[in-house]
Amino acid sequence: MHDQNLQCLLAERPTGWVEPRHFRFERSPIPTPGDGEVLVRNHWLSLDPYMRGRMSDAKSYAEPVALGAVMVGGTAGEVIASRDPQFQPGDKVVGMLGWQLYGVAPGRALQKVDDRQVPLSAYLGPVGMPGVTAWYGLNRICEPKAGETVVVTAAAGAVGSVVGQLAKAKGCRVVGVAGGAHKCRYVVEELGFDACVDYKAGNLKADLKAALPGGVDALFENVGGDIFDVLLTRTNAFARIALCGMIADYNTTDPYCMKNLRAVLIHRLKLQGFIVSEHMDQWPAALRELAGLVAAGRLRWRESVAQGLENAPDAFIGMLKGQNFGKQLVKLI
Repeated sequence: MHDQNLQCLLAERPTGWVEPRHFRFERSPIPTPGDGEVLVRNHWLSLDPYMRGRMSDAKSYAEPVALGAVMVGGTAGEVIASRDPQFQPGDKVVGMLGWQLYGVAPGRALQKVDDRQVPLSAYLGPVGMPGVTAWYGLNRICEPKAGETVVVTAAAGAVGSVVGQLAKAKGCRVVGVAGGAHKCRYVVEELGFDACVDYKAGNLKADLKAALPGGVDALFENVGGDIFDVLLTRTNAFARIALCGMIADYNTTDPYCMKNLRAVLIHRLKLQGFIVSEHMDQWPAALRELAGLVAAGRLRWRESVAQGLENAPDAFIGMLKGQNFGKQLVKLI
């Protein structure tokens, strides 16, 4: 056990691309849990695109991180001390303890997990928020039927990779969009997608047309920008779109202007944005299914791991630029 806590704080609000100077590290005493609270030593930190929005003070679905406060983030770790009878030292837990080595939270804010069949890090990936996001957007918004074509952007990422595998299990034809030939090979050869379009190859419109001769029945959108715009033109009548992310615009000062939005009207599309934390009633069913698939070896995932909290800012910036492969994590112990 360390003598002090190490925390990564939000030092400045970025305009445009995030830079290392927007973060500051600080050492502080290890916190002591109060009544009903639990002290956790974090083993893993999750890095996710939504964090970029929380660094801004623009109006959004969640409050921004305050300047000088610990960066928000999901964590998985081990209970060190507990004043909640539901938790004992040694228990493995998942929570939102942020970018720090140690955190205190009320027991009700933590989820006890079993890492004997599912690795602890997976509770921040396929059996965590990204997996539930995939499950909810696909099942509750896209509602694919066997034989339909489902398209997934950011297909090699933590969310997209799960979406595609779940859609394949439902008997769909699944086409991914990813950045780089190596990611596209992984999506097809290891995840089992039927095809994958490399948006970095420079032939986006033609390649999507070739990969989607029968059009798009359901789209799980993580990227936005011109990829989303072109895909709108490939949609079939009454296609369903789960709008999960718009990472193409997260760091720009000149947001992309959609050119093909009229397709929503012409094709009578269902276009729905969603925030998975607003659907907590769906989490138990999703997590049961996802945990079972992972434990049985029927759901594949990949992790990009940065070593040490001090490397979290660089890993986060790299993720925003698409440098990660799969779920981006920071190993803290």
